[in-house]
Amino acid sequence: MKKGVLNILKGKFLVSGDAPKNWLFIIFASFLATVMISSSHSADKKVHKIAALNEEVRELRSEFVDVRSDVQQLKLESTITSTVMEKGLYPSETPPKKIKVKSLKEDK
Repeated sequence: MKKGVLNILKGKFLVSGDAPKNWLFIIFASFLATVMISSSHSADKKVHKIAALNEEVRELRSEFVDVRSDVQQLKLESTITSTVMEKGLYPSETPPKKIKVKSLKEDK
């Protein structure tokens, strides 16, 4: 067993009579390792991209909530009244009246 380990460490299996079989296996194993590493890097990139997009979604959702609350504040009657008062418009003191129009039907 000691001799077998020494032969592997010295690389004798690469120059022996059946070396082409060993070389083909080493090339195949190297190819598989390259594919595995490439796949791992691709998955890592996707994970980082997903994390960045999730962070962006959280920021946009927060901005949406802020803007929506600002808009709701601007739609309040008190806010609108104070804004138009600055421009010289004041609310009416008499309430509006409903106007009903009666149409005349012609009889033939």
